[in-house]
Parts: sequence; C-alpha cells; structure tokens
Amino acid sequence: MPGGVVITGTADTGRIEAPVTIKAYLMCAFAAFGGIFFGYDTGWMGGVLGMPYFIRQYTGLQYPAPGDAAAKTAFHLTAQDQSLTTSILSAGTFFGAIIAGDVADFIGRRMTIITGCFVFSIGCILETASTGLAVMVVGRLIAGAGVGFISAIIILYMSEIAPKKVRGALVAGYQFCITIGILLANCVVYATQNRDDTGSYRIPIAIQFLWAIILSTGLFFLPESPRYFVKKGKLEQAAKALCSVRGQPMESEFIQDELAEIMANHEYEMQVIPQTSYIGGWTNCFKGDITKGSSNSRRTTVGILMQMMQQLTGINFIFYFGTVFFQSLGTISNPFLITLITSLVNTCSTPLSFWMIERFGRRSILIYGAMGMIAAQFIVGIVGVTAGAPQNNNASAVQAMIAFICINIFFFAITWGPSAWVVVGEIFPIPIRSRGVGLSTASNWFWNCIIGVITPYLVGTAPGDANLGAKVFFLWGSLCCISCAFAYFLVPEMKGLSLEQVDRMLEETNPRNSAKWVPHSTFADEMGLTHKGVALTDDGDIEKVQHPIVSEKSAV
Repeated sequence: MPGGVVITGTADTGRIEAPVTIKAYLMCAFAAFGGIFFGYDTGWMGGVLGMPYFIRQYTGLQYPAPGDAAAKTAFHLTAQDQSLTTSILSAGTFFGAIIAGDVADFIGRRMTIITGCFVFSIGCILETASTGLAVMVVGRLIAGAGVGFISAIIILYMSEIAPKKVRGALVAGYQFCITIGILLANCVVYATQNRDDTGSYRIPIAIQFLWAIILSTGLFFLPESPRYFVKKGKLEQAAKALCSVRGQPMESEFIQDELAEIMANHEYEMQVIPQTSYIGGWTNCFKGDITKGSSNSRRTTVGILMQMMQQLTGINFIFYFGTVFFQSLGTISNPFLITLITSLVNTCSTPLSFWMIERFGRRSILIYGAMGMIAAQFIVGIVGVTAGAPQNNNASAVQAMIAFICINIFFFAITWGPSAWVVVGEIFPIPIRSRGVGLSTASNWFWNCIIGVITPYLVGTAPGDANLGAKVFFLWGSLCCISCAFAYFLVPEMKGLSLEQVDRMLEETNPRNSAKWVPHSTFADEMGLTHKGVALTDDGDIEKVQHPIVSEKSAV
C-alpha cells in the first residue's frame, strides 16, 4: 500500500499551476542576479580599453604630451589587441554554455550555476593579477567558461520554476540584471579611470568576486527545479521541490495537478523523442522536419537564430566599444560620461519590459522593437556621414547622434534585450531543454565573440582597417531588418502558457496565428493521469494507483 501522497492530474486547463506567491517572485529575482556577471563584464572591458594607464601598461607607449595631436591619436591599443581581449571571453562562454547543458542534466541546475561561479572566480583571479596581455587573455577565457555555465543555466532554471502568468516578466529580470551589471561597471570605471596605477583596471575587475560569492551562496538555499527531478525520475524529490517553489503543502491539489501535468508531458515527449545514447541525445535537438513548428530541429533553429539576431542588433558595439567610438567623434570632451549615460538609459528602460512582455507578448514587441531600432540606427548613420562627420566638428550634430543612439538602446532594452532570453527559455521540451538552451546561449556568445573580433577592424583607423566610423550603424540597421523578418515569420507567441502548453501550441498552429491559440486539454488527461494516479511512497518508490471513480476537483 502506498504510504505517501497520490498524485493525480486534472482535465481543467486553468488548474495546472498554483497561484503566484511572493516567494516565487523572490526566488526568480535572486536567480536573475546571475545576469550581473554578463553585464558587468561587458561594461568594464569597454571602459578599461580607453584608460590611459591600461593603454600604457599593455602597449608600452608613453602618455602623449599636451598639444601633441599625432601622439594623442596614436595612443590606443591596436585593433588586434582590442579584438583579442574583448572576444576571448565570448569564446570561453561559447564552450561553457554548450558544456553546461550536459552538466545541468547530470548534477542539476543549481549545482551547475554554483560550479560556474567557482570557474569564473579562477578566471577573475588571473585577470586581476595580470600586467600583460597573455595572463589577461587566459583569465578571460577561463572566466568566460564560468559565465557560459551561469548565463545558460540561469535562464533554464528561471523558466522551469517561474509561474506561467509572470514567467516572461521574471525572466526579463535577467536582462534587467545584465543592464545593472553594465551600469555598475561603468560607474566603477568612471571612478577609477584617472588613477595612475594598476588599481585603475584591477579594482573594476576584482569587484566581480562579490557577484560570484553572492550568487553561489544564495543558491545553496534555493530548491532544485522540479522539472529536473521529473526528468531524472525522482518524483518524490520533484514533489518536494515543487512545494517549495509554489509555497504549497504536498497535499495541495495545485501541487498534484501541476506535477501530474509535468510528468505526463515528459512521458509524452519521451514517446516522441526516445532517449538513446549520449550522441543520440544531442542529435535529438536536430530531429524532425524543420518546416514544422513543433519539431526539435525547428525549435533549436529558432533558439539559435533568436540569440544570433539579438547580438546582430549591434547593441554590444555600443557597450564594448562605445568609449572608443565616442572618442573618435572628436567633439566629446568626456566619452566615459557618455558611456555612463548610455548605460543609465539601458538600465532605466528595461523595467518597462516587465509589463510590456506580459501585456503585448513576446512576438509583438520583437517585431516593433526591431522597427524602432532600424529607424534610430539609420538616422545615426545618416547624421554621422553628413553634418556629424568628424571633419565638420559639429557639436550639435554629434549630440543628435548620441540622442538617437540612446533611443536605439531604449528600443532594445524594452524588446529584444529581455524577449530573446524569454523565448529561449520557453520553446524547448523537457528532453532537450537543457541542451537546447545551452546551444542557444552558445549562439549568443558565438556572435558576441564575432562582433568583438571584427568591430575594432570595422571602425579602426589604422592602415588596413575599414574605418567605417558612424557608417557602421547602416550595417546594424540592415541586420535589424533581418531580425524583424525573423520575428514575424518564425517566432511564436507563448504569453500566458505553461511550458507544457507551449508544446501543444507548437503542434497545432503556426507563428503568425499563435497569439490566437487557446489551451483546450491537458497532457495529464490525455496520458491517463486523471484516472490513474502516481503514489509517492514513504521509501521513495513509485506505485500506480487506479481510480474507479473520478470526480472533478473542487476549486480552491
């Protein structure tokens, strides 16, 4: 006889999840703290590359004499060194994100993130200790692997524990933490930029230890994802984790209904996607007809392209190389301050997405956000090659360029910044979710790396460089046109659906009609768990229980 709770499902599509609690908000808010790693590293590198002491330390050049325009123009890191120090972290995160998917399925989501914090700290030690390019590059590569672990699995963890009604807003909190990290980095860099010692760059780098300590310590007290335990077949632990996440007792009908739905969906997906070998687990991500919205190959393609398109909006050109670009405009006396202002715009705009993403949906704001960025970027490019060209020394035109750069950042911050992460966290089924999110996040970092490699050459002024200057915004604007088309034709609307309902929606409709789709059945009902329960026994064994009479559960 079972000595524990019998888990039964429901046929009511409105009862597959417990009501939202303050505890759920707080847990996801803390998990989103991992975004600070991503943002802070993006922010400090862009500022450090323009620091006089850092340039002298890493190039051997002496400070230019006052009035020596030629020496002042030549006083900077080479495009090659800028490219290497910026992009090498993204190379580390690319491999870290791919590996993290497997690690998360083996040791769990929480422990993978904690492991990422440890790896990141090792890299941070080397970065802080560096006095030359070699040690800095090795440190950034190792730190990147840690950030790859964190950035991939934080999204996975948050998507799996967040309530469906506010999942988009809570996962968008990750992007908000990225913007806070960028802002904090720029504040620290602004405070240390004029130091004439190694503290000018070591202080901004060393502060990163604090983020690793806070995140890793806090995660020891948070529950594991219940969907991870279901995937591993540990249903009793899944029930306990779900109780902790939802703030409900084990006997709660809400817990029974939601756990039954997760179990039934997993059972259904395992029939569709049988697990074979280790290699087979990876090839499952690319199985099926790519023209069908519910196929694994289509979902993986959308996830990978979503993160690629987010990077190709050109946003990280501003945050990685903004200081250097603003210096090149000629009329800006304090480019560090302008970089700080752009970070403030990014941070202050992002909270608006918490409301927009649940009010208008993921798909709509991606389409209209891309349109806004297209307009702003082409205006920056047009002004930059006419009245705002450096040889014109037109301060008013340059101010207009900065204004539209800030408008571009605003559109990104309320649309593509958070929505890309939300879509990636929602679109994959349980059997391939960790690897799918890992591949998508790796795509983000791969294109982040590409941008870090090529941008110094695109805007550099040395012989052989493209020297595009403000014309680079024509490139970003054109790429945003592609992003807009991608969102219209391939991105489905997943607002207000549980992760299990997303699977059914993708089977029954296409992206352009997805916003009209309404849930009409549950996996628990279709897989028989409304009539046949699962007993969680005292010793952790699983026992099937047949119910001869099933009555509709009363509303709570």
